Formats: sequence, structure tokens, C-alpha cells
Amino acid sequence: MHPLSRRKAMQTVGLAALAPALGAVAAPHAMAAVPVPGALPRGVAWHNWSGCSGGQAASLQTPADVAAVQQLLRSSSGPVRCVGAGHSFSALVPTEGSIVSLDRLAGLIGHDKVAATATFHAGTRLAQLSRQLDQVGLALRNLPDIDAQSFAGAISTATHGTGANLPALHDDVQSLQWVRPNGELLECSKTRQADMFAALKVSLGSLGILTQATSTVLPAYNLKRKVWLKPVEELLQMTPELARQHRHFEFYYLPFTGYAAAITHDLHAGSDVLRPDSADEEMLRDLRHLRDWLGRFPDLRRWVAQKLIDPAQTELAQDRSWKLLSTQRPTKFNESECHVPRELGVDCVREVIRTLELRNDVFFPMEFRFVKGDDAWLSPFYQQDSCSIAVHAAAGEAYDYLVSDIAPVFRKFNGRPHWGKLHGHTAADLPALYPRWKDFLQVRAELDPTGRMLNPHLRSLFGIPARA
Repeated sequence: MHPLSRRKAMQTVGLAALAPALGAVAAPHAMAAVPVPGALPRGVAWHNWSGCSGGQAASLQTPADVAAVQQLLRSSSGPVRCVGAGHSFSALVPTEGSIVSLDRLAGLIGHDKVAATATFHAGTRLAQLSRQLDQVGLALRNLPDIDAQSFAGAISTATHGTGANLPALHDDVQSLQWVRPNGELLECSKTRQADMFAALKVSLGSLGILTQATSTVLPAYNLKRKVWLKPVEELLQMTPELARQHRHFEFYYLPFTGYAAAITHDLHAGSDVLRPDSADEEMLRDLRHLRDWLGRFPDLRRWVAQKLIDPAQTELAQDRSWKLLSTQRPTKFNESECHVPRELGVDCVREVIRTLELRNDVFFPMEFRFVKGDDAWLSPFYQQDSCSIAVHAAAGEAYDYLVSDIAPVFRKFNGRPHWGKLHGHTAADLPALYPRWKDFLQVRAELDPTGRMLNPHLRSLFGIPARA
């Protein structure tokens, strides 16, 4: 979901000067967006951040404590789905039953610097958790590049950052407390009910409602960031070594430019702060202008972009880890993301780029990251060090191609889907990709035999018939 490089790479003034001459050949890029599902004439309307998923629920519940969560599940009989920040693009939330927000179950409960752990309510947003940990001299080991999500939502969908030796957020979790669909309060950990714990860490909200987590943390630390531009083929050849050299490495390919923005973060021993103004939105605007003006002429579009890009530009920043790893994303978009075996990552991303550039209306940057393997049963990184590839389309524009065009490429390279992103995988595909898939389905059936925690999307994903 991460649209652009962290530095403006094009000369906006130069683009503006070209506008009058290019206006006459503007590309007819505007296409009808896939509509949000229609609302029923009752209940509570809900839609996700981008507007691509939504519907009508019977009620919105906001329990303030664990007892209220238990009572909610014991006293109601209809379907229940949890919602965090609504940053999932797949239809994980929509239900005709009750949507449950854990926003009132939020905040740091306690910490142990000797054990290097922190305990917090599961509804805590990552941004809030980072700030509260910082106040006591601690930090999460890694973060995704936005921090609006609730912790429960982030781990339930295997949300991750980047780093060849850094796993997704759920791998640092040491124990979880949750309420199963019948209202029973349970706990499990790496040493207590280990199989249940491996199923629960990435569960898509299908095993009950998470209420509390204890996670490994680090002493608060500073990072230094470097951003630079490179022809994409040169960068691809350097990518394995850059991933080995740096704590965090990623890049964004800028469509129809031939260039990518490389980004590294490494530990910084000093306390000095260096924070240049972000130009992400200006970069996105420039890429959109190039698409609008020259979309019918891809070769000319690429030539103009390369004339305007300054490959000598470099951006440096230094600050607290959470202030650099996560950023604001004002421009809304839709996203598809898959995770391929690390040894296939560079070949896969080359084919994704070729496929994207068969469409003249593409302008959002494509993101490439590294994630270390783990042991959660439904984790896309289960026993597999991976490369993550994400493609995006602006909200309000067509985004179906993110699945129809790119999913076949991901399948070719044995990609596992990000559960919170749009994807083309079905119940028939998943057992071959996830070695513990059938084990997870068995646990789910035992914990929730009537399927209260399911919605149509999950029933389809798990191969479970629709409710009568």
C-alpha cells in the first residue's frame, strides 16, 4: 500500500511547463472503479479505508473490557467480525451480523525490561503502542510502513515491515489472550498450547476475539535512513547484497520511468535528529501527471520521465525507529500483495513490472520488500524467507487488474497472498501453499463449529458452504 519513494525525484516545475503542450494528448485513463457492495436498508453501514469493501451490519459493538467481549459472544447468536483500522482491502470484515471494534480495549498494560517484553490490549493501534513504548524506553523490533492498524488486526493478517532478518509482527508475540466464540476466555503461548498459539497468531479473526498480547520488545533505538534513485535493472542486480548489508532494505519501482527508489534503514548510535520534509505526495502527483499527459505514448512517457529525474538525488534522515519506519499515506489506493520464496523474488518482480507496463493507465509505484520466515500456520512466511511484492491503484480508478493481471504472475512464482490485500487465491489453491492449512481448518472447526466468526469471504476462502 506504500505508494512512493521518500523523496521527490522529478522536477515539478519542468512538468508543469510541459502541461499546455501535452494537454491535447492526455490519455483516457479514467475507468469505472469496482463499486462498493450496496447497503441494505437497515443496520450500520461500514466500508474500509479505500472504499473497495463494505456493506451493512446489524450492529457495531465497542466493548470496553474483556468481560464485555465475553458477554457479547455469549448473549448473541449471529455472525461476528472484528474490525481494526479498516486498512484491509480484502473483504475480511463485512457481515450481516455484528462488527466489533476493539478501540476501547487499547493501551499498554505493562512491561518488563529484564525479560524484554511488553503486554498491551489487542485493540491498541500501532502508532499508540509505539509512542507508549517509547515513553518507557522501549520499541517494537519492526513496523509496517503505516501504523494506523490495531495490533490484533495487524498480526491476524500477517502484517510486516521489511528486513531480510526481521520477521512479521506476529513472530515477536510471546503469548495471547482471546475469547473463543462461545465466550470462554483462554490464553496460549509459545510454551503453553503451542499448536493453538501457532494457529492463533495469524487467524484472520476466525478463531475468536483477541483481547491481549505480550510481545518481545527492544530498548528504544534510533535509525538512519538513506533514499536514492537507481535504474531499476541495476538495482535489481544489487538487491540481494543490499538486503544482506542493511537492517532494512526495500525499493519502489516508478512505473514507466525505468527508475526505482531504494530505501535503507540502519541503526544509528547518535541522538541527533534529521528530518527533511516529505515529498511523497508531490512524487505521486508527478507520476499521475505523466500518466495523464502521456499515457498513450509509453516510450515518450519514459523518455520525458528520464529527462526530469535527477539520479544524483539522495535523502538522509535520522530519528527514532517508529518515526522513520511508519509514514502517513493521505492518498487512498487499493492494493494487492503476495510473498514469494526469496530466491524467486528478483525474477518475479521483473515479470510483475513487465506485466504492469502492458497497461498505460498504471502510475502508482510498486513496492518490493524482504521478510524473514516464521512458524505461524497461516503466515505467508511459514518456514519460508520471502520477498514481498505489492502493486497499487488509486482509489476511484479501476483496480481489478491488480488481481486479474498480476495474480497469474504471483501464482507462477508460488506466491502466498497477504491476507489483508486483494488476491486471486481460492480454497483449492491454499493447501498446497500452506503446509498446515488443513490443521488450521481443523482447529477452527473445533473452536467455532457453527461458523460464528466467519463471513462470506472467509467461507469461500476456507471452502465452507454459505449459511442457509
